[in-house]
Amino acid sequence: MKRVQGRRIGPEELALIDGWLQAHPTWNRTRLSRELCVRWNWRNHAGRLKDMACRTLLLKLEVQGQIRLPPRRTASVNGKRNQSLGEVAHDQSPIHCDLQALRPLRMEPLAEGDGAVVLFKFLLQRYHYLGLRNGVGQNLRYLVRDRTGRVLACLLFGSAAWQTRPRDTWIGWNAEQRRTHLHLLTNNTRFLILPWVRVPHLASHLLGQLTARLSADWQHKYGHLIHLVETFVERDRFQGTCYRAAGWRRVGLTTGRSRNDKDFQLQVPTKAIYLKPLTADFRRRLAA
Repeated sequence: MKRVQGRRIGPEELALIDGWLQAHPTWNRTRLSRELCVRWNWRNHAGRLKDMACRTLLLKLEVQGQIRLPPRRTASVNGKRNQSLGEVAHDQSPIHCDLQALRPLRMEPLAEGDGAVVLFKFLLQRYHYLGLRNGVGQNLRYLVRDRTGRVLACLLFGSAAWQTRPRDTWIGWNAEQRRTHLHLLTNNTRFLILPWVRVPHLASHLLGQLTARLSADWQHKYGHLIHLVETFVERDRFQGTCYRAAGWRRVGLTTGRSRNDKDFQLQVPTKAIYLKPLTADFRRRLAA
C-alpha cells in the first residue's frame, strides 16, 4: 500500500483500474478518471469531482509501471495552456502617485471564463520573471485595478508545497496531519506589481487587503476555509520587505530543491519562507 496524489493505492485499487482498462477498451483517459472519482467518491469540499487530481494519479501509476493507460486521443490540454499567449492590448501609462489617489481599489477574484483571465495570464507571462505555467489544483487569481479601472497588479494563490521543514516545524504537525490538512494552506505563487506602477506601500497594502478576504473567497469557490498562507522569496532578488510590512513571518529557508526534484539533482535558488496565519487557532485546526 502506497500513497499517490494523497490517496492510498494498493492491490485492490490497482486491480480495479486494470480491470476497467481491460473491460472498457474504448474509454479514454478522461472517462477513466471520472469513473474512478465517482467510484471512490473523490471530491473537493465543494462537492466537485477531483478529476485533475485523478488524472495525475493515473499518470504517476503509469510512470511507475503499475498500469498502462490508453494512448492520448488529443494533445495534452495542459501543454496548450502553457503555450505563450499572443499580444494582449494593455495600458502602460505610468502610474506614479500616492496610494490614496488610487483608492478604492478593485480586487475581486477572477471567475473561470472571465474575459480578464486572458489579460491576467498575459501580464504574468510578459512581466513576471518566473512567467506563468498552468496551475494544478485549487487556485485563486486576482487582477487588481484602481478606482478608474487601470490595472495595477496580479496575484496568484495556488497549491501549498507538499513539505518544507521550517514551515512544518513552525506549524507543529506530523506527516499524517500534513497529508490530511494541506489543502487548508495556500501558496502565494505569483505577485506582480506592473513595471510602470510606482506607488509607495502598494505591495504591502495589497497583501494586507487580500489576505483579509482570501479565506472567505476560497470557501466561496471550494467549500472550505484557508488557515495559513505561505510564499517563497528568492533572497538574491528580493528582501521580502512588503511581506514583513504586511505581517508575514519569516520562518526559515528552503533547501534549494524544487517540487520536481525526484532524483535530488535539480538545483534552484534558496528562498526565504514567509507565513501568514489567517485564523487565530490555525495550529489547532491544522494539527487536529
